[in-house]
Amino acid sequence: MVTLRSSDPSRRPSRDFSLIAKSRVSCGFTLVEILVVVAVAAVLAATLTLAIAGNGERRLESTSGQFRALLAHACDEAELGGREIGVTLGNDGYAFSRLDGSQWKPFAGNDELRARRWLSGLRVALERDGRPLDLGGAGARAPQLVCFSSRELTPFVLTLSLGDPPLRWRVRGDIDGRVDASRVEASR
Repeated sequence: MVTLRSSDPSRRPSRDFSLIAKSRVSCGFTLVEILVVVAVAAVLAATLTLAIAGNGERRLESTSGQFRALLAHACDEAELGGREIGVTLGNDGYAFSRLDGSQWKPFAGNDELRARRWLSGLRVALERDGRPLDLGGAGARAPQLVCFSSRELTPFVLTLSLGDPPLRWRVRGDIDGRVDASRVEASR
């Protein structure tokens, strides 16, 4: 095997290692790289914010819907059973009770109308006749709302708030026994 060597210096490969070393060393990030990182971080932050807000909204909607459905069920039971059913609301939860003679007796065990706890962090406000009521704890006191055997209901407005800024749902009961739940739009 024969190897040809050129004696012409212009045809020989350059061995200037200082240029090669300088071209491979990076002195920092380019503007494009920084913008890409900032854009990715912004997209992740927006996604996380929407996921958390959406979860709170779903939980609040579910809680207000559950209360509305249980109250409507209690009013049906009061009409069918011929006995008044009351609801005692507190900052920590709510409980249903049945009027037995002159005393309110709570539903117990696994009954559909057993006592329930509100979501953690939920703020509750109850109004009757346009006046706010102090809820305090759900102690052994007379119910604030009553489903009568005549299918009438104590008129009320219950506002449930969660988060900061608060997401709000309102449950409204009318004297004719209708109960509605709706989202309260944030005021700007």
